[in-house]
Amino acid sequence: MTLIDTLTSQLTDPFRFGMLVILYLTMLRTRATSGTLAPLAAGALFVAVIIPLTLAQTAMGPDLYRAVGAGLVANAVLLAVIWGAHRLLPKRP
Repeated sequence: MTLIDTLTSQLTDPFRFGMLVILYLTMLRTRATSGTLAPLAAGALFVAVIIPLTLAQTAMGPDLYRAVGAGLVANAVLLAVIWGAHRLLPKRP
């Protein structure tokens, strides 16, 4: 599987998207105490590592590192989309 195929499959993964939406909503609720960037970065790293580790059929190796790296890029893109959608939604009075 090429790097582009890996990235595309991760960008279209509904489980990853759902985990990042919940991560973003949790960050919104706790940002007064924990801030914004640290929880998002830690959560994006966690999602990028945990999904390939649970789906891996082989031992650790270059493919796992490639999947984690592509996962970090996919998570950054998806979090940017989630952030943009949140900014476009009308605010409650």
